[in-house]
Amino acid sequence: MKKMLFSIAIVLFTILLGVGNADNILITSAASTSTPTPIEIDLINGDEEKIGTATFTESSKGVKIRVKAEGLEPGTKAIHIHETGKCVAPDFTSAGGHFNPGKKEHGFENPKGFHAGDLPNIEVSAQGVVDVEIVAPGLTLKQGAENSLLDADGSALVIHEKADDYKTNPAGNAGDRIVCGVIGKE
Repeated sequence: MKKMLFSIAIVLFTILLGVGNADNILITSAASTSTPTPIEIDLINGDEEKIGTATFTESSKGVKIRVKAEGLEPGTKAIHIHETGKCVAPDFTSAGGHFNPGKKEHGFENPKGFHAGDLPNIEVSAQGVVDVEIVAPGLTLKQGAENSLLDADGSALVIHEKADDYKTNPAGNAGDRIVCGVIGKE
């Protein structure tokens, strides 16, 4: 009983001094551990038709990207994050180069490192459908971070017509840009 009364007295004393304000503790705690809200974007083809969506979610390992699309040519396709949040059809060159805040070179096999926007190839089924989840470890959705997809001009998710060879600059011989989706801008 004495221990319990002593504990209550300490809590009351710290609250009266203002150092134990539970509201401040909860607000500080919530702010320091907050996770950005997931972002869902539309994916369009060169004819400006919506063919799918991509959802971006912050995770402890980076940004998790769920890509769901249909109406694509079957086969292996390159997919990258590009530096500008702008998707002007039909060629989507408006999205700029690969997202590359670290000023690296292209490709997972490049000994000098790879772009933060370089992602593993995806496989489109014989029915022209892709439903895949990718984790991009060098990226974040947190505003203000150097590697944030939500910087001043946004960024874009781009699917190419061919596979990425993971070594050739600037885009792995992946061919034309056939699908684009704006992340956080335009």
